[in-house]
Amino acid sequence: MILQNAEIWLDLRIFSFVQIQKDEFLLKFSEFSIFRSNGSVLVGTRAVDQQEKNPQRTIYDAKRFIGKVFQPDDEQFLADKKRYPFTILLDKEGRAYFEIPLDSGNKLLYPEEVGSIIIEYLKEAAEKHVESKLSQAVISVPAEFTEEQRNFTAKAAELAGLEVRRVISEPTAAALAYGLHKKQGIENVVVVDLGGGTLDVSVLWLQGGTFVTQAMAGNNRLGGQDFNNRVQQFLLEKIKNQFGKEITNKEDLQTMRLEIERAKLRLTAHPKTKIQFKLVEIGEWSYEMTRDEFKELNDDLLKSIEQPMEAALQDANLDKEAVDEVVLVGGSTRLPAVRRIAGHFFG
Repeated sequence: MILQNAEIWLDLRIFSFVQIQKDEFLLKFSEFSIFRSNGSVLVGTRAVDQQEKNPQRTIYDAKRFIGKVFQPDDEQFLADKKRYPFTILLDKEGRAYFEIPLDSGNKLLYPEEVGSIIIEYLKEAAEKHVESKLSQAVISVPAEFTEEQRNFTAKAAELAGLEVRRVISEPTAAALAYGLHKKQGIENVVVVDLGGGTLDVSVLWLQGGTFVTQAMAGNNRLGGQDFNNRVQQFLLEKIKNQFGKEITNKEDLQTMRLEIERAKLRLTAHPKTKIQFKLVEIGEWSYEMTRDEFKELNDDLLKSIEQPMEAALQDANLDKEAVDEVVLVGGSTRLPAVRRIAGHFFG
């Protein structure tokens, strides 16, 4: 988040984790570790740590649904319904919403409402930091977002009490954050943004201190969650072969997801790590995974990262040699395998 004058720059990757417990909202924004003293809102790892106990009340990846219209028989939507531990439904217009079971009854939330809760908290945190009221915002969104998705994202900020001055692309926000508009001799910039759920590659042209998007390509179904899913399927198969049973308990599956995420982070710094958890269905279980094994499990996904890079350069009629700066943003670009692929591709 970049504070500039009276504006807030909010990266809409804030659609991360939202947990609702009874009538309280517990939020997790991966870059922050702050929580409200009154307990109504938590931000940081404490909310994530409770996921395994409340999988049906933990909403994440809301950004994948914002501003979209689905058909009930849409294959991707049906796959998502099966994939996530929380309940996703469609209204009569085909827009997704989340149903969260509470003691007082089910609570319904649309993706933009999830976003507004988090933005409102970040707004309050920013105001406390700068000791000033903030009423206007510049919002960044994925470059491939449609006008409808951009509008609903802006609506999320407006629901949080902010006047949206502009909606800009995340690649432009990244280039500005790194100060590339102030560097001498910079003309062509490629931004590779690989986060938890999407890959975006953008070619920017710097002209007169302003970034102009020349081309973009991506994969809105490729990210850290997909790498984790490969590992989880591998471990589930291991457990099935060892115990002769499939793990179906939702709390067990959520426990596995959390530990796999932690293990992936450890593998960014260490060549191997032990993945261990205690499951209701089988008890304690562990497996030692190497960085090479993680790479092998995700080999085809990792190789597919090059395709949007190539496509974006071709659309921009730009050779690799003409690229002045490559910016890697998003948590998944911390993976050594991803950095090697980008480094090798651009020489």
